[in-house]
Amino acid sequence: QVHLVESGGGLVQAGGSLRLSCAASTRTFSPYAMGWFRQAPGKEREFVAAIGWSAANTIYADSVKGRFTISRDGAKSTVYLQMNSLKPEDTAVYYCAADQNVVVVITPLRGDYWGQGTQVTVSS
Repeated sequence: QVHLVESGGGLVQAGGSLRLSCAASTRTFSPYAMGWFRQAPGKEREFVAAIGWSAANTIYADSVKGRFTISRDGAKSTVYLQMNSLKPEDTAVYYCAADQNVVVVITPLRGDYWGQGTQVTVSS
């Protein structure tokens, strides 16, 4: 079981930046990959970025490559999403996710565990 809590959402103007955080708490000693999805009103939830147990292993959706950066702290229990050059189309609820027993990410996460979501609104 992995419990996830997001923070850092808010309102920002187009071209601005925000950093999301997701803190994981678990009693398991199994490795887990973490990542972010987002869901805009009236649209399906979509993959944004993921990071493996090694912080060097990351993957991104094409729509955010070069603008967003996912990272993980040394204790591996907190993941960050640095979002730069934000666009109005980035407006969505952002969800943190974790997949247990996953060391390397090469495809979007399954979503074994989910956070409650944090709203990001980008005004034009």
